[in-house]
Amino acid sequence: MARRLVGSLLAAIAALGVTTAPAQAAVDFAGTVGLSNCSGSLVRLPSSTDADKALVLTNGHCFELMKAGQTVVNRPERRWVQLLTGSGSNLVRLNTTKLVYATMTGTDAAFYQLDQTYGQIQQQYGTRALELSATHPVAKTEIRVVSGYWKKIYSCQVDGFVYQLKEADWTWRDSLRYTSSCNTIGGTSGSPIVDNASGKVVGINNTGNESGGRCTMNNPCEVDAAGKVTVRKGINYGQQTFDFVSCFGPGTTLNLSLPGCKVSKP
Repeated sequence: MARRLVGSLLAAIAALGVTTAPAQAAVDFAGTVGLSNCSGSLVRLPSSTDADKALVLTNGHCFELMKAGQTVVNRPERRWVQLLTGSGSNLVRLNTTKLVYATMTGTDAAFYQLDQTYGQIQQQYGTRALELSATHPVAKTEIRVVSGYWKKIYSCQVDGFVYQLKEADWTWRDSLRYTSSCNTIGGTSGSPIVDNASGKVVGINNTGNESGGRCTMNNPCEVDAAGKVTVRKGINYGQQTFDFVSCFGPGTTLNLSLPGCKVSKP
């Protein structure tokens, strides 16, 4: 997971060009963003309106390496995000006003709020946000992991789901495991996992087992309901996002007390 955070040297390499994997007619870079250290996406809820302030989704560890059990909500936070065109070129830098939510407990997710609405962004830049799916994905679904940092699209399927994914001090539940062709690298953290058929976001890329280690940093392990541990060297994972649909009220306002909202709370 920590390898998903990268610095200025990798940023310089990323600026050299745009690379895409083959066969992604249904999914491109529209709605994706690059951050200083990670990837992300401009997302909207199924109920969002054009008048709502826009949200950016990435990983909690792209905010900071958070402690297990830590959750941050509604904190002023200024940082830029680079919005991309559908072809992967830089379109415009947008600014966040606050960190709406961030955690590495149960999941690895962060939402930032921008200083512009969905309608303003679409009118000014011709870009519509990606919609969060409200339903649990299913195995064998064709997915694309779209990295706004590297400007690269990975193509694979949902291989299955992990009861618990453990990495160092963190434990994530019901994680999404990719088939081997999504061999994500440093800088792809926070990339949206997009259902290739619907175009909706079903998760966010966050980690992978690099060297075959057992439940250590950069080497997450799978734990089933009976406590059996499985290590899959070279396999990568993401965190589902449908749970968050139940945690936002009108106006993209976070409300963790809403029925059905099961994510970690402060």
